[in-house]
Amino acid sequence: MDTNITVRLDWEPRTGVDQSLAILPALLSIAKSTRAFQALLLAEIGLHPGQDQLLDSLDPSNPSSVSMLADQLSVRPSTVSKMLDRLLARGLVARTPNSRDARQTMVQLTSAGEEAQVAIREIWQRLEADLTSSIPSGDLVALDRSLTHVGEILAQKLRRLR
Repeated sequence: MDTNITVRLDWEPRTGVDQSLAILPALLSIAKSTRAFQALLLAEIGLHPGQDQLLDSLDPSNPSSVSMLADQLSVRPSTVSKMLDRLLARGLVARTPNSRDARQTMVQLTSAGEEAQVAIREIWQRLEADLTSSIPSGDLVALDRSLTHVGEILAQKLRRLR
């Protein structure tokens, strides 16, 4: 499968599109395309988008609570629980009771989960290299700064709404 991506830096707003929407159409398109490409790469190791982020957020030496994972991933705890059920069935994570609070379940990586974490990071590095290979380094720094800022704004708004 050819996984090379070409990035156009001379983007201009499409004609006939509401010009008051400066970045939303581009962000939605980029998010959709990135997720589709990510899905193709993750399928190589039997994972789906979202599962990679959950597995990556787990520290092999420090179990996490479902609520802590939900906060890190900016999703609801019920979403994390459903994802964990699927990862548990594959033997990638294990649930254990919290030794300090019996009401809380902790989640940790299994050895298979640690191997999956390595494979995920390799896939992310491939995707990152494909996405950034044609962007000049100065533009890349500015793009990273801007996208990080937009991400922080969205995460803050989501925390208030959930």
